[in-house]
Amino acid sequence: MPELFPFRGLRYTGAPDLSAVTAPPYDVIDDDERAALEHLDPHNAVQLILPRHEHEGDGYERAADMVREWKASGVLVRDPEPRLYAYRMTFETTEGEPRHTMGIIGALGLPENADNDEVLPHERTLPKARSDRLALLRATRANLDPIWGLSLAVGLTAAIGPMDVVHHAVDATGTHHEIAIIDPVRVPEIQRIVASAPIVIADGHHRYETARTYRSEHPDDPGAGQIMAFVVELTEEELCVRPIHRLVHGVPDLRAQLAGHVEVEPCGEGTDGMAVLIRRMREEGALGFVDREGVALLHLPNMATHAPFAEVPDVLREIDAVCFDIGVRPGLGDVELTYRDDSAHCAALVDKGAAEAAVLLEPVSVAQIRAAAIAGVRMPEKTTYFFPKPRTGMVFRELDA
Repeated sequence: MPELFPFRGLRYTGAPDLSAVTAPPYDVIDDDERAALEHLDPHNAVQLILPRHEHEGDGYERAADMVREWKASGVLVRDPEPRLYAYRMTFETTEGEPRHTMGIIGALGLPENADNDEVLPHERTLPKARSDRLALLRATRANLDPIWGLSLAVGLTAAIGPMDVVHHAVDATGTHHEIAIIDPVRVPEIQRIVASAPIVIADGHHRYETARTYRSEHPDDPGAGQIMAFVVELTEEELCVRPIHRLVHGVPDLRAQLAGHVEVEPCGEGTDGMAVLIRRMREEGALGFVDREGVALLHLPNMATHAPFAEVPDVLREIDAVCFDIGVRPGLGDVELTYRDDSAHCAALVDKGAAEAAVLLEPVSVAQIRAAAIAGVRMPEKTTYFFPKPRTGMVFRELDA
């Protein structure tokens, strides 16, 4: 069963407010936000997770150099003893409902075999992202941001207990992030709970697979057998899952191209009908479509009679990302896809010509995530968007810690 170990966290010194030095995960940072974070503070964590490459490949060594320099100058200090860390994010949903996500940050043991029942990936991964993160891990020998694991065990949230906050931060979405050191007397009970059930990877599939590759390269390195993880109980109360929409680039007349594959039902000119579109998507089980002509519904073929769906496991058949891959993606041809979680932002990008169109998806549910994990099947890449995202820089883990 999963093992979660304390580690000697590497943390920022000085003021407890880390808003200026923390960053979102590397894969949700665009060029503008990257530059803004770099200018916010010279020691912002974005310098480590997305280092600038003045020459090909040298950015990873620059990140390693910065870790050493920041330690030598006292910007970062390693905790004297191994610890588990409680982490809480407090936020509001898009409907204004107050919510929180609370979990534990520790060093999660990497199972010996990829086919195991301890740690369960739930999405496929992209090779380019894996190679990039592996190069960074090789250079820094550090886990700079935690993967996010969902524990199927009951009682993890209650076991965390009250938090004596040591660092806090507020991000651009208004989410409040807090981290605390777990009382050592509570550590054995937390470890027992985590070990009692499998963990599903929510975010960080590329980093998880990268860590496994690195461990295979360094079988005698004890620190390489673990990865920093944020472990949260898999319950509706602790999780907020948003959709990930598909932005399409490089096809001038996408409606005509899709007509032979799906039914395109126009339902409004311009993007003023977004609210109606999203409501009808939910009512009719259709995908949404936005281009500069307006908005439309995409009605896919009946799963029961459409041959490509025959190979899809039952637990995945109602997931929009799967429907997109099988029912819509073949009709797009050779196009570039990018991904956003905000439908209004997608519409704005289409309006200004940054994308030809957007295909809007409904989010997966916590129940669907649980069912897929138990069945041992993976969803397509970019299926789930867990909100909010843990901040990079609340704590780092060096492999020899």
